[in-house]
Amino acid sequence: MAARSAPNCHLRLEWVYGYRGHQCRNNLYYTAAKEIVYFVAGVGVVYSPREHRQKFYRGHSDDIISLALHPERVLVATGQVGKEPYICVWDSYTVQTVSVLKDVHTHGIACLAFDLDGQRLVSVGLDSKNAVCVWDWKRGKMLSMAPGHTDRIFDISWDLYQPNKLVSCGVKHIKFWSLCGNALTPKRGVFGKTGDLQTILCLACARDELTYSGALSGDIYVWKGINLIRTIQGAHAAGIFSMNACEEGFATGGRDGCIRLWDLTFKPITVIDLRETDQGYKGLSVRSVCWRGDHILVGTQDSEIFEIVVHERNKPFLIMQGHCEGELWALAIHPTKPLAVTGSDDRSVRIWSLVDHALIARCNMEEPIRCAAVNVDGIHLALGMKDGSFTVLRVRDMTEVVHIKDRKEAIHELKYSPDGMYLAVGCNDGSVDIYGVAQRYKKFGECVGSVSFITHLDWSSDSRYLQTNDGNGKRLFYRMPGGKEVTNKEEIKGVHWASWTCVSGLEVNGIWPKYSDTNDINSVDGNYIGQVLVTADDYGIVKLFRYPCLRKGAKFKKYIGHSAHVTNVRWSHDYQWVISIGGADHSVFQWKFIPERKLKDALHIAPQESLADSNSDESDSDLSDVPELDSEIEQETQLTYRRQVYKEDLPQLKEQYKEKQKSGTSKRRERAPGNSIRLHFVHGYRGYDCRSNLFYTQIGEIVYHVAAVAVIYNRQQNTQRFYLGHDDDILCLAIHPLKDYVATGQVGRDPSVHIWDTETVKPLSILKGYHQYGVCAVDFSADGKRLASVGIDDGHTIVLWDWKKGEKLSVARGSKDKIFVVKMNPYVPDKLITAGIKHMKFWRRAGGGLIGRKGYIGTLGKNDTMMCAVYGWTEEMAFSGTSTGDVCIWRDIFLVKTVKAHDGPVFSMHALEKGFVTGGKDGVVALWDDSFERCLKTYAIKRAALAPGSKGLLLEDNPSIRAISLGHGHILVGTKNGEILEVDKSGPITLLVQGHMEGEVWGLATHPYLPICATVSDDKTLRIWDLSPSHCMLAVRKLKKGGRCCCFSPDGKALAVGLNDGSFLMANADTLEDLVSFHHRKDIISDIRFSPGSGKYLAVASHDSFVDIYNVMSSKRVGICKGATSYITHIDWDIRGKLLQVNTGAKEQLFFEAPRGKKQTIPSVEVEKLGWASWTSVLGLCCEGIWPVIGEVTDVTASCLTSDKMILATGDDLGFVKLFRYPAKGKFGKFKRYVAHSAHVTNVRWTYDDSMLVTLGGADMSLMVWTNEMEGYREKRPYDSEESDIDSEEDGGYDSDVTRENEVSYTIRALSTNIRPMFGIKPHLQQKEPSIDERPPVSRAPPQPEKLQTNNVGKKKRPVEDLVLELVFGYRGRDCRNNVHYLNDGDDIIYHTASVGILHNVATGTQSFYQEHNDDILCLTVNQHPKFINIVATGQVTQQTCQAPKSPAELVTTNVFLWQNSDQIQIPSLSLWE
Repeated sequence: MAARSAPNCHLRLEWVYGYRGHQCRNNLYYTAAKEIVYFVAGVGVVYSPREHRQKFYRGHSDDIISLALHPERVLVATGQVGKEPYICVWDSYTVQTVSVLKDVHTHGIACLAFDLDGQRLVSVGLDSKNAVCVWDWKRGKMLSMAPGHTDRIFDISWDLYQPNKLVSCGVKHIKFWSLCGNALTPKRGVFGKTGDLQTILCLACARDELTYSGALSGDIYVWKGINLIRTIQGAHAAGIFSMNACEEGFATGGRDGCIRLWDLTFKPITVIDLRETDQGYKGLSVRSVCWRGDHILVGTQDSEIFEIVVHERNKPFLIMQGHCEGELWALAIHPTKPLAVTGSDDRSVRIWSLVDHALIARCNMEEPIRCAAVNVDGIHLALGMKDGSFTVLRVRDMTEVVHIKDRKEAIHELKYSPDGMYLAVGCNDGSVDIYGVAQRYKKFGECVGSVSFITHLDWSSDSRYLQTNDGNGKRLFYRMPGGKEVTNKEEIKGVHWASWTCVSGLEVNGIWPKYSDTNDINSVDGNYIGQVLVTADDYGIVKLFRYPCLRKGAKFKKYIGHSAHVTNVRWSHDYQWVISIGGADHSVFQWKFIPERKLKDALHIAPQESLADSNSDESDSDLSDVPELDSEIEQETQLTYRRQVYKEDLPQLKEQYKEKQKSGTSKRRERAPGNSIRLHFVHGYRGYDCRSNLFYTQIGEIVYHVAAVAVIYNRQQNTQRFYLGHDDDILCLAIHPLKDYVATGQVGRDPSVHIWDTETVKPLSILKGYHQYGVCAVDFSADGKRLASVGIDDGHTIVLWDWKKGEKLSVARGSKDKIFVVKMNPYVPDKLITAGIKHMKFWRRAGGGLIGRKGYIGTLGKNDTMMCAVYGWTEEMAFSGTSTGDVCIWRDIFLVKTVKAHDGPVFSMHALEKGFVTGGKDGVVALWDDSFERCLKTYAIKRAALAPGSKGLLLEDNPSIRAISLGHGHILVGTKNGEILEVDKSGPITLLVQGHMEGEVWGLATHPYLPICATVSDDKTLRIWDLSPSHCMLAVRKLKKGGRCCCFSPDGKALAVGLNDGSFLMANADTLEDLVSFHHRKDIISDIRFSPGSGKYLAVASHDSFVDIYNVMSSKRVGICKGATSYITHIDWDIRGKLLQVNTGAKEQLFFEAPRGKKQTIPSVEVEKLGWASWTSVLGLCCEGIWPVIGEVTDVTASCLTSDKMILATGDDLGFVKLFRYPAKGKFGKFKRYVAHSAHVTNVRWTYDDSMLVTLGGADMSLMVWTNEMEGYREKRPYDSEESDIDSEEDGGYDSDVTRENEVSYTIRALSTNIRPMFGIKPHLQQKEPSIDERPPVSRAPPQPEKLQTNNVGKKKRPVEDLVLELVFGYRGRDCRNNVHYLNDGDDIIYHTASVGILHNVATGTQSFYQEHNDDILCLTVNQHPKFINIVATGQVTQQTCQAPKSPAELVTTNVFLWQNSDQIQIPSLSLWE
């Protein structure tokens, strides 16, 4: 039996034994409900002493190391370690996340503190700069950030009596911070002579600018402002780790094990020495203290929590204990009682009561303990030690029975036999020793088959066999008690094992991922009765599997809480609980086992488990029990949208190539052509891989997208308007609730979402910076103020935006599989749903993060792929369409019901006021009532139902429906085949827009005298399009194979079509019926051309490198052009019909004589003089200039010359359509460039009268019609790109001054080498020996000289005179502009030079100075507003010291404000001054 589905049972965390005392401080508080909040491993714990009950917050993914309590004492902030650590703010009543703050710190979050009113939170990182960051935590927004210190910061606190002031302390420093605007400015505390410079461990702020701090020496330092004014010597005998302020005064706790209470002026009240109390012990060290009224909470280094009542201070009450520092590996379960035994490297063995949740016995051993076992009658407890010995104790009183040392390496595993007669002891040297219990543990045998350390042992039920696992993953069997290895597998085939704790073996194959050889699973325990297996691994995860699980990659449920490796896991004797222990977090977790969970039990499940969903969506294997993916969906999931070259890369690539090409561009180039083109009409709609991307606007126009164009189609006038702001494929589209704005998301390296107005077709906001590769889904909130977007990066990141401000509100990883849709809740703007591959998730915004909960399916359905989703009539109801044709109805996160709606996937769904409309792969549109009880009406999309006014022809009945929208009395339907249809409620269907179906489109031909064109595509259709006002498809014919080229005969009556199998056909141009067909080649026919005039000959070029020439009248092949070394790309006839020009894939330009096909050599200068009937060639001198600078990266795929031989249009691999003057001689010609196609443009053709240009997009399957606007016709409009690839000097060039200024480099003086060479050592640096622990301060400003040190102690110190700046000669004019202004009605002049702002009085000639800058000032402006008279802003050169928030904070002090701009490195600091 393969474990194809996860087990139906469940684990719920019931109790955590332990408290994180080591390496943490100030992490223990009373909440408003008099509960105690602290953390252990990756779990926040809220403990109620009254009820002896714990609640858990499990929103973290790694060790929590810092905690702060909100001033109202309900909310808690916790910070974790990790590569991308984050802060969670959560509610201690509900243990639900309120806000997540992320994307700023690295390594970990060392300290946290709320300000007085709880609106802001400050955090300190563990990065190299110990960054200090201030948050508006409710919005999840960073307000300010600054480097904290070069060494560790241990504590930070807001000054509760002075707004915007903070104090931080740490290794050999204390800093006083002021927050002004969004700048955090520190001043170092001055120790002076009052006290020694030493490490400060904790602090508390008081009135009158006083700060009290606890030092490493045990003294308390008292600060006034930034100066140390006094010390309280010997407050503690050793370092003071914790200081807590309350209404009554202050409490301090230190390494000496004492708690001291002080009044508000820091006079001592009392001292409590915990070491002297009943519970005390030598070496007790206090890490956290909290004083509330007459209760004091104390947390110790060794993971205990004490509660002290002040008037009974000698009787502290022990409310929590755990193992001390050191790895925890040993775990054993009592065979008959609800007891668990643990042993650790802290040398203690402890017995826990699983019913009372308490420690009932503890015994300290001589050596670290690595494993434990209790014998069958529960009398003896065996402990394996790290030194190779083992000890047996009596469980009753923990007295020693025997101590034996037969080995030198650690004992990692031991177990008693089921009959109680033997003890098997596994050692790290690879041996297992067998001891007789009744014979006072005399050695009976030895098993020596393993070459690696022993990891696990199991006895058979009859005690006759032992199975072992070792470090190499080998599984071996031995006969007992002698220890002889069993090599015959038949012998142990029927053996029943008393326990299953081995990690290798057929029965547990499924616990290993499919394609992994890792050994990161540390422990397993089988529950035979419940047929379930629990495992513990190196990633802190406890998993439940079905037992037995035979096939690799079985499904599981997973539970997080432990932060690092989980070393051991065991079922309790009655299978009620699972006990797991953490190695590095040395905590003991007790999980309640809930068999075959029912839906009602689901309500017990703490909602915060959703963060790492217990219904593992991370099951490491494919879902083998789910039906195969529908072919369409399968195809869609394969699409990656990755590009070799992104449009964003072009400027960079150009720069690189320009360097190489500098020498080659001496020839003067033609200017760009005077003509321009304007996009007029687009045939096509993107339905094959997009959904729900089609809507009515406010005024009844239709908005959709194709290629890189968003189209607004007016169906009354049959006209289109375009939004052309994108430069690559648009993948998604959403409309604002008011139907006047649209959001579109595109493909790109840093893809953007554009929000634009449907009336003006102008962008309102462009959002980028958080997605990769592309944006696949967008949705507006019901109030239209927010926008959600989903990326196609590996984590399918979800971002919530305030789109008008362009501000990211929240971000979260969505899913490892593709997400198809995001929908915002119309009733609650903070909620949304996402649906995708085996994915339905319900999200809630929490500050800067999103908390996701997986939909709970229960027994009602299977974990299916969701293709579409909408919200229903209340905020709780949601509906989703599956890949199997069902509609799932959800209430909150629970699946309530499924309804069969379509045959095949439900691709689109739309909510109405009273009901729903759905569309599926079966080509049916269904109308439903408001609860999906009844299907009210269905419309099948059939050719027979097409109304007469249709703009084309339906290719097949029941095309797959990808988008549905309602409005204006109609249903709008988008199909996979690229059609847009309007269904009238009464039944008739009108086809409005259509394009080619999936498959590349290459073949294009324009008619010799009518405004029509023909296209042929890999979708196996040949189509005729009307380019005149009716803009519709006139005819279509299905072909047996796809085609790549086509051509009208000169009289327009015949149409030749080249197919992909090497055949070609000639059809009647009016009826598209076959006239004749030939099949002489095996490879693709790439180009086909009638000779000019009467069209006597037909040239057919193929990918087998030949051009065949046929006589049209006799239908015979009359010539073959040989000599090309690569496939043929383009062919053209000369005017006489006697000469063929051929281009090949190897970039050869060849000439052949017709009709025999004899190769001719023609000098390149002569080619232009020959008259050509058409020019579609991309090679030769005449079109040398059409190849871009980055011609090695991209190909020019097509070209076409106007009949007046003036304008050459080209299409290339990057999706650009360009116009050049003809001939385009000389490299890198100037051009006009147009973006509308997304990927490669495969073909371009002018119409017979040059009035229109028709272009084809290969992968975007669109046919675009552009109008040709003659020179002189100028209508200003956006996106008409006039840029060329290289602007050389003769292009207007620069004035010499401008050139020089353009090349000025403002490299930071402080960081570059000195201009003057300097040698020797400065005097004040000569005598000083730098001490090891003083790390030099890291500063971007010029280094300030240290104070002079002299050895002559006796000399009187002379006071150092200050220098005062009096006059500055000079003004910075060489590279700055507009930097001199009058002030005060012309009395003063303001300007700058060097790093000084100067106010020069005209009458007196005196100067005053602004000297806050530390490098060259480059710009200056004066505020002209009467309200801000005399305010000046100056910007300087520097290099960022830290990343600042993107928006300036509008906080004004009297005369200086600082602003740091994070986007520019040249002017990151800007000062405003009066």
